[in-house]
Amino acid sequence: MCGIVGYIGAKEKKNILLDGLKELEYRGYDSAGIAIIENGELKHFKAVGKLKNLRDKTKKYSSSGFGVAIGHTRWATHGKPTELNAHPHLGEYSFVVHNGIIENYQEIKNELEDVGVNFLSQTDTETIVHLFEKNNTNLNNPFHAFKKTISKLNGAYATLLITEAEPESIFFAKNGSPMLIGFNGDEIYFASSDTPIIGKATEVYYLEDGEYGYAKNGEVKLFDSIGIEKEIIKKPLATDKKMAQKDGFRFFMEKEIYEQSQVMNDCMIGRVLDNRIEFEELDSNLFRDINSIKICACGTSYHSALTGAYLLERLAKIPTQVEIASEFRYKEPLLQKDTLFITISQSGETADTLEALKMANRAGLKSLTICNVDNSSIVRESSSAILTRAGIEKGVASTKAFATQTMVLWMLTLYIAELKGNISKDRLDDELHAIRKIPKALIVTDRLHDKIHRLSKRYLHGHGFFFIGRDIFFPLALEGALKLKEISYLHAEGYPAGEMKHGPIALADSELFTIALMPKSLHYDKIKSNVEELSARDATILAISPEEFELADDFIKTKYSSHAMLEFFEMMVITQLLALEISIRLGNDVDMPRNLAKSVTVE
Repeated sequence: MCGIVGYIGAKEKKNILLDGLKELEYRGYDSAGIAIIENGELKHFKAVGKLKNLRDKTKKYSSSGFGVAIGHTRWATHGKPTELNAHPHLGEYSFVVHNGIIENYQEIKNELEDVGVNFLSQTDTETIVHLFEKNNTNLNNPFHAFKKTISKLNGAYATLLITEAEPESIFFAKNGSPMLIGFNGDEIYFASSDTPIIGKATEVYYLEDGEYGYAKNGEVKLFDSIGIEKEIIKKPLATDKKMAQKDGFRFFMEKEIYEQSQVMNDCMIGRVLDNRIEFEELDSNLFRDINSIKICACGTSYHSALTGAYLLERLAKIPTQVEIASEFRYKEPLLQKDTLFITISQSGETADTLEALKMANRAGLKSLTICNVDNSSIVRESSSAILTRAGIEKGVASTKAFATQTMVLWMLTLYIAELKGNISKDRLDDELHAIRKIPKALIVTDRLHDKIHRLSKRYLHGHGFFFIGRDIFFPLALEGALKLKEISYLHAEGYPAGEMKHGPIALADSELFTIALMPKSLHYDKIKSNVEELSARDATILAISPEEFELADDFIKTKYSSHAMLEFFEMMVITQLLALEISIRLGNDVDMPRNLAKSVTVE
């Protein structure tokens, strides 16, 4: 997930780009760059790390008069975070910025290298600018060259290109990744979302997939995917930056639930390949002489860790233990050097987890962190790190962070399993096939959300909730219960379904609400029996399953039943939406629940 800005006009362009990128920095902060054409000349600046580094680097530069400008803030997918891999990417006389992934970039790169093109970076993006210049050499028409270039691209992209061959234009194209155009008189803006242009543009057009064109002399020419020119129907641009950041949703948490499908694509890009999982950021030596794994985390991250432990032992065949970080430090743990110590944290600043990591480091263990924030304390303290690429999560109750943490653990499991030779090719292919379907399983339909909204009014009272599941659905039950109690302040507990009969079933009556996670692909008959036991005690049952359950008082039918993780992620969304709708009906501030903070930096 990366951020794009662009501008055509006479104002000072450097600050427009830097200010716009600041609004998009949550989309990526391992490197940033800008490129400007002024008086027919290209100028560019790049810096690794936070945007502040680029701002410092450009302190002595200012622009004046008419010009075109593009900028980008990056979260690495292809290639490590270096200045060479940072955008904008340069050809001989052109610059390009790009969000997304060009799936056929290696094929294009090979073709270009065969005709003598030299590549400086490890990125897929650089192929765009070189292909454009090759086409322009043959056609001697920059727009036709750009059109031919994007027709060759497969995958997701939002891209802006500027060139000395036509120094008063910005060429643009959008397919799969978000991009919009802002208007203010003769000034034209481009951005990945509304916030960089609020207060600058007055009207906006949201590009649709397949659309492309160019901006020049205060006008925009727009074409659809088959090359037919389109009329641009502009909309007024919101003036409330905070509301714009919510994209029309009532709460940030709601927005974050909806964007999980796209975020999951970002998490997977460059890692899920045709026949394997690849982590550029990991050295395979990290796993040499490792015979067990210990995972340490708190709260939601602890629940993703529990899920990961099931996967690691089942698929990678490596013993895995999960520890609650706040307890780990005080149990005098036995730490052996053949154990890989994994920490998980959304913020990378969780004090309990950080202190546990320091203990492991003092004991000489190799460490790996799964985190959403580069350069955070836990990332810096770890031997290696995998970033989840979830973007900023403003809702205190975590949603997309949990989803991406769990996905990283699943991908890591397959990576380790193949590295250690503990998974067959057929099983690996099955897992990769399921992984590719996950973004679709996370899509929230109007029909689903409307149903959960209607159901939620029945669950506002009573003496509590049981969320129950088996296997990997037990950690999901814990997470579902945590989401509900965090934002609704209602009592909720997650239990392994088979444990109900060992005590908790004593609470069962009509005022006990049971949320039953009943996947068809994993232990269905077992959990069905557990739910029947609760129903016989008059508990109120909400069943979530692809198969109708006649004893359920309420039923939400899921679509997927071929793979447990597909069912897991689909049910995850349902439990998040249920907590959201119950909380809203109770009149709570969903994004800022009482007594809680986003990053817990105290022990």
